[in-house]
Amino acid sequence: MVVTFSPSPEMRAAIDETLEPVASVSYLAGLEEHERAGALASADAVITWFTGDELHGPAEFTLLESVGLIQLLSAGVDRVPFDRLPAGVPLASNAGAYADQMAEHVLAMALALAKRLPQCHAAMARGEFDQQTLNRAIRGSVVAVLGFGGIGQASAKLFSALGAYIHAVNRSGETDAAVDQIGTLDDLDVVLPTADILVISFPLTRATRGLIGRHELSLMKRDAILLNVARAAILDEDELYEHLCRNPGFSAGIDAWWEEPRGQGPFKPRRPFLELPNVIGSPHNSGITAGSFADASRRAADNVARHLRGEPAQHLVDRSDYLALT
Repeated sequence: MVVTFSPSPEMRAAIDETLEPVASVSYLAGLEEHERAGALASADAVITWFTGDELHGPAEFTLLESVGLIQLLSAGVDRVPFDRLPAGVPLASNAGAYADQMAEHVLAMALALAKRLPQCHAAMARGEFDQQTLNRAIRGSVVAVLGFGGIGQASAKLFSALGAYIHAVNRSGETDAAVDQIGTLDDLDVVLPTADILVISFPLTRATRGLIGRHELSLMKRDAILLNVARAAILDEDELYEHLCRNPGFSAGIDAWWEEPRGQGPFKPRRPFLELPNVIGSPHNSGITAGSFADASRRAADNVARHLRGEPAQHLVDRSDYLALT
């Protein structure tokens, strides 16, 4: 088993402890250049981020053709370089690995916007003490969840506990989870007008890129709250910005951005969302809490262990959903 990235001590301990009974683990970052090819060529499985620099050129990607499973540490799959991966190699996402902490982030944003905390704070800083403008309750509201996988279901549980109604949308239109309504993307025009709060937790695929634009926003309530913890490209950036400007009662919590800096580079959004009083932003960190990467590493390693024991791996990716995304 090969790990392509350099993990923290906590992440490495989680991987080693999980895989110790079924595999020996090699870490590419600790190998000499001449040892890397042998490790990749003989690997039964690989755990990777696929950040772009973990593998050294096309030759190392070619060595993956005999790997039985490529396991991602990330839940999202849209950044995987499918064009460089050998055809036919199974790839699994780490779906649900960050769901609980992301659901907390969704709820925090929803509560802050429903209670108008940014606006109230700014008004008080100006010396205004406004007790006339009402804030809103979550209880009795309709929360529409677009994408009802791990993140969507974890978010729905939190909103349900506060007395909200859940209208979910997923690929199949079916779920065993407790919801008030369930539909597919074909039902989007029916679901959007009902939403007091819209949670976007779809993966970015060929079907969801640009899903929410002018038409979809126009269907929503003028005081709706939109929350995106998925991928920015699911929304039309310009249309969302203009909609927020035209409708000050509409608000948005944005965790995923259209242009994100690499590493510690400066954040320079193309549209000044953060100057709007009806927007809360976070730096794409909804899934990052203390211990979250170690937990995700353990979850990824557990799926690899299933594969190595001859059991079906979970969360296998259909490449056709992602080809030609860029």
